[in-house]
Amino acid sequence: MSSLSRRNVLSLGVALGLVGAAGVVPGLASASAAAAGTDPWWAWDDEIDGIMAGILDNGGVPAVNTAIKPWVNNNHALPSGLPGNLSAYLAKTNKLPAWADRDKLRLAADFNRRKDTYLFMLYGLGSGIMSTVIPREAKSVYWSAGGADMKDRAAKTFTFGYDLSDLNAFEPSGQFVVTANKTRLVHAAVRHLLPQSPHWSAVADEPDRIPISNGDILVTFHSLGTFVHKKMKDWRVPMTAAEETAFLHSWQVAIHLLGVRQEFIPQTWAAAYAQSEQVLTPILAPTFEGRELAEDLLGLTAQIDLGVTRGFLNEFVRYVLSDAIGDWLDLRRDYAAAALIRTGWPAYIAFREGLIPVMPVGFYLFDQLIRSIAMLFLNNAGSPTTTPITIPTGNRPGA
Repeated sequence: MSSLSRRNVLSLGVALGLVGAAGVVPGLASASAAAAGTDPWWAWDDEIDGIMAGILDNGGVPAVNTAIKPWVNNNHALPSGLPGNLSAYLAKTNKLPAWADRDKLRLAADFNRRKDTYLFMLYGLGSGIMSTVIPREAKSVYWSAGGADMKDRAAKTFTFGYDLSDLNAFEPSGQFVVTANKTRLVHAAVRHLLPQSPHWSAVADEPDRIPISNGDILVTFHSLGTFVHKKMKDWRVPMTAAEETAFLHSWQVAIHLLGVRQEFIPQTWAAAYAQSEQVLTPILAPTFEGRELAEDLLGLTAQIDLGVTRGFLNEFVRYVLSDAIGDWLDLRRDYAAAALIRTGWPAYIAFREGLIPVMPVGFYLFDQLIRSIAMLFLNNAGSPTTTPITIPTGNRPGA
């Protein structure tokens, strides 16, 4: 068990070694969390957690799901028919924070639009599969209701990423602010439900620690935003400094909307990389639950018949993540596909970015791979809004 999963872990700033001699936490909004001993691994979302626990215990979730289904756009009025305390809560949270920079958010949206090819690949075969070797996340997903239907779960997860990457994500006509708030309700429900599962309690590293803490959400952010930023740098995808800052800002706003406290949110990519090295990299490990989830996800992608073999999928996961993770997940080798990917993918990027004039060998295959991932997460070419985010009423069937 990593030191960060123990009850006596210090505040995030201290745990990351980011507290200097003067007590300042470089890259974080303030040093107040470290000074007060606040620990993101023991910080949740108290107000909505209490509200959702009451709604679940009173059997009110189906009515809430009915009420929030047509609530989609950021400029939609709050749905009627909600319990008063939930409606009052959403009136406070369903808005951008005062520190959000709309110019940066618009630049991030444009950046996402222009780099969507790489985002599809990295979020789908990178972050999506990495989540299966984050033990706490894999166990929480597997034993929750979503773990029993990975196609539906993947589509709902993609809805979050799709709405975040949309050109109008944070605009009144966009959907991400609402999507984030719906996701926050789901997280609160899972926090109440999972501790009731003896199966989850049997495998949880600390059964008395409620899942989806601020620390857990930060880990997920690093498996998504930080990972994607680093891979695009590694792949030499052209990005301006302003675009990189804007991309980070969109994620800062996103995790704020998910309930992460301001003092825990990294303020620079350097701080984000430092956090990731401390809270994500050391905890990656195989689990039974993770292997099952990875097989489900890759199996679903392979079912889309666009000429992409399972061996090619396996090797792209190894290329994006590592052979060690590929071995943990028992991904069979396809050395011919591995050789094509190692030489073809950098050339594919260079051609798309106008850096080489000749279309490389394998260009069509990479295009088909991207299409297969998109079709999976878009429910076989349907709109992502056809897979609404709904609040669960229980855990994995039989769990």
